[in-house]
Amino acid sequence: MPQVVGITVHLTFARRAYELADWYRARGSKVILGGLHVLSCPDECAPHADALALGDGVQLWPRILSDVERGKLGVPQVSPILPDLGTRRYIATYENDYSDDPAPRREILSRRSFLTTTSLIATRGCHNRCGFCYLATDGLRMPYRMKHPQQIVEEFKADDQPYAVFIDNNLGSRRDYLHALCAALRPLNKIWSAAVTIDVTDDPSLIRHMALAGCTGVFIGFESLSDDNLVDAHKKTPKTSDYARRVRILHDYGIQVNGSFVLGFDHDRKDVFARTADWIEENRLECATFHILTPYPATPLFRQMEAQGSILHRDWSLYDTGHAVFQPKHMTPEELERGYAWIYQRLFSHLSIWRRRPEQWQAVPLYLAMSYLYKRSNRFWHVLIKYNLVNPVWKPLVELTRIRHVRYRRQLAGQPASAHATGQVVSAGV
Repeated sequence: MPQVVGITVHLTFARRAYELADWYRARGSKVILGGLHVLSCPDECAPHADALALGDGVQLWPRILSDVERGKLGVPQVSPILPDLGTRRYIATYENDYSDDPAPRREILSRRSFLTTTSLIATRGCHNRCGFCYLATDGLRMPYRMKHPQQIVEEFKADDQPYAVFIDNNLGSRRDYLHALCAALRPLNKIWSAAVTIDVTDDPSLIRHMALAGCTGVFIGFESLSDDNLVDAHKKTPKTSDYARRVRILHDYGIQVNGSFVLGFDHDRKDVFARTADWIEENRLECATFHILTPYPATPLFRQMEAQGSILHRDWSLYDTGHAVFQPKHMTPEELERGYAWIYQRLFSHLSIWRRRPEQWQAVPLYLAMSYLYKRSNRFWHVLIKYNLVNPVWKPLVELTRIRHVRYRRQLAGQPASAHATGQVVSAGV
């Protein structure tokens, strides 16, 4: 048995985390529970752990291991923030210099098991504090912090992969930083994708720099096509009537858009599913992700719904954004779930995939390959994973995308920065 076991507790898998924790403790292991659910529901988690880690685990883990070595892990400690329940609570903030965090040891990962092992985190936090977002959890204060761009370049180079995914909450919260990061990434001739908010298009020159630096796709939380919903959610965003123009800016620079939409806001009625699907197809979003509005514990949305009496239950395993766990204002929970299933079926139907194809015919084959592999090939992926065939199938597609984008970058670099304003940009449609 291991001497120490650390488990990150995710909301929807909390029950399983407790089962594992209890199993290890019964056999003499010391168990430390951490993660967002521990922060939002510490009293629930405490009986299953010898210690709780609340906050930045990178800072906390060395302290925890030191106490284990000294036999001090089980000594209760009263926190100035939380009452003591007999379980030691280690607390750290996110106020530290993010550049001090060490790079993850990617060499221990089996590359054949991943589409890419280069998952990068250049920034921490977000300038938005949407009421439904886990970043709005009580007790979680995460100021926007950035690593030095050269640190990210070195991590990208060290992993020797052609494609990276930035898993930052919002890579574009500080545009001056994103400009600097793009300048550092550009010489690598690699490709990457990231999550940003749509207001990044306030500065078309930044979109140009992203394309020149290798950005081929962005994940954008549009959340809703209703301004009233966005105001209620306290999301700082441009008017929804301007979304289409901003999507076009990204497309003009060869950047694909994966749009994220939340269903079930107070201003959503039964027609929200068809209207959202129509808009996505009309604006040729290459991909879309949907979520049923879910009140995460200890968020403003949870408190609001709790006060209204609209929360149906606290079975955390169903708080997965695929189930309606509250009473919507203008439809039944069952209608919301059926609409959620319907919009996925429509957007990943053969017809919808074809409708959303790039306008440039040269980009259509790669788009179709990526689209079908992403959402319509689950059985195929099982076979690829079982027989270690992920890399032989995936890598050629990535390399073709990278080569195409590098070629496009050369064209773009030869155009004046003002070309977009005059409609002269040569769209890549990657």
